[in-house]
Amino acid sequence: MAKLYFYYSTMNAGKSTALLQASYNYGERGMRSLVYTAKLDDRAGGKVASRIGIESEARHFDAGSDLYGDVAAEHARAPVACVLVDESQFLTPAQVRELSRVVDELNVPVLCYGLRTDFRGALFPGSAQLLAWADNLVELKTICHCGRKATMVVRVGADGQVEREGAQVEIGGNERYISLCRRHFVRAVRDGRLDN
Repeated sequence: MAKLYFYYSTMNAGKSTALLQASYNYGERGMRSLVYTAKLDDRAGGKVASRIGIESEARHFDAGSDLYGDVAAEHARAPVACVLVDESQFLTPAQVRELSRVVDELNVPVLCYGLRTDFRGALFPGSAQLLAWADNLVELKTICHCGRKATMVVRVGADGQVEREGAQVEIGGNERYISLCRRHFVRAVRDGRLDN
């Protein structure tokens, strides 16, 4: 029986690596998977790419994409064994419900990988919907500089100062975002700088 999975974490926990490994495993067994990533994140040329150097071609979604329609059409053309979605925090709530239909009506498992919260500690709309609708929730872990589990992320400017305001969505990597435990996140936001 297919399920909707949400693998969530902060930055640098290996979400894309886990997605790519899952896709590889399906392919190795002769099973077809569809890999999606957010159109707005073009850092890897539209591919899903991991910091450890592996990558895969991907289909792209934006707020207007009909994910159920796309998967259903592909599944009718040739069986789809699994749908994998990177950067799933950028899904709309309606798209999360579409992916639920993929699971429930097409009996195709959907594995979503994404951030839970933004640099202010607020849920992304797609992540909030996934937390509510997913059959299985899996936290992927990474660590803060202090060694505790990192659950939050701060955004830093070119000057190294912690940003407290700005658009929720701004694409970036290690040069812009730093994963922290809640204690160091609170201090960084309060003081406007990173605390070692």
